[in-house]
Amino acid sequence: MIYWDHNAAAPVRPEVAELLARAFNEKGWGNASSIHRGGRETRARLDAARARVARVLGCEPKEVCFTGSGSEADALALKGAWLARREPHRRRVVSSAIEHPAVLASLKQLEALGAEVVRVRPGPDGQVPREALLEALTPETALCSLMWANNETGVVQPVAELSRACRQRGILFHTDAVQAVGKLPASLREVDADLLALSAHKFGGPPGVGVLVVRKGVELQALTPGHQEAGLRGGTQNVPYAEALALALELATSEQPAHAERLAALRDGFEREVRARLDGVKVNGEGAPRVPNTSNLCFTGADGEALLIALDLECICVSSGAACASGTLQPSHVLLAMGLTPAQAHGSLRFSMGPETTKAEVERVVQALEEHVPKARALAV
Repeated sequence: MIYWDHNAAAPVRPEVAELLARAFNEKGWGNASSIHRGGRETRARLDAARARVARVLGCEPKEVCFTGSGSEADALALKGAWLARREPHRRRVVSSAIEHPAVLASLKQLEALGAEVVRVRPGPDGQVPREALLEALTPETALCSLMWANNETGVVQPVAELSRACRQRGILFHTDAVQAVGKLPASLREVDADLLALSAHKFGGPPGVGVLVVRKGVELQALTPGHQEAGLRGGTQNVPYAEALALALELATSEQPAHAERLAALRDGFEREVRARLDGVKVNGEGAPRVPNTSNLCFTGADGEALLIALDLECICVSSGAACASGTLQPSHVLLAMGLTPAQAHGSLRFSMGPETTKAEVERVVQALEEHVPKARALAV
């Protein structure tokens, strides 16, 4: 099988799988909130995992809040910050039209609570214009949220500049860094965000655990009340998964520089070959900075779902958009916001490579597309 859907979920790293096996089979079962020896030992493991995450992300351990996913981290950041706000005259929330569905859903909920939400549209290259974002930061703005890298196109957004602008204006800044961690140098050293979300299953950890970094002094109202995670997220912590996230994060970030150049070369070569062998192929996000592993191609006139199924039958796993939006035939909101027509969006596929991707795989995928794109176009007529 050729697995090119790492933006949906990356394979669990062998080292992480071994850690989880030991954690569930060899280590104690104490609750980290218990005061007996088993509880204290579990608490020590949780504290160690938190400190390891903090070292990688460039923050303090007490600023690390473990969550159940990146989506939960995004929701806690946006809704928690809005519910805890202390300035009634600041009702504006600035974001973009290409955010992950978790952020978009949270923004809708904020509107129901009385927020004025501004969704800035991207340019044709998929990057949200800096000028438009800065213009939207009025004195009434309480919160700004912009994803670090887009999950569908891989386009990197101007988060560093925006975070600085928000800091100068006293505006809270949140970034969904789920697709940036492990693909770019992504930490609080590069972007001085108040709130930063990530998810383990995007960089070789297990699904079901994420992190929200909450900078010191930022107030959030818990969505699930409880004393755990400094009162930000109630519920007994999943300590083995916190340890697994910490290990996967360390490995992914340490290997990132070595993988970036190779993956970018494979991606660029893949796009050149596809366009050389097929007419009417457009790279969505071309011209903008992108994470090195991601290619989103529009096969003009093709039935994208038919093409996706044909590739699947060839044991080639790719995506037609965000995994969190699967099960729907609606065209990608990201591609529509970039100016593609519904037909063009339906004819687009996302190819997201991983560290194990080879040149031989690239050639095999190109051959499969050369065979099946004409058939998918015939079906769309």
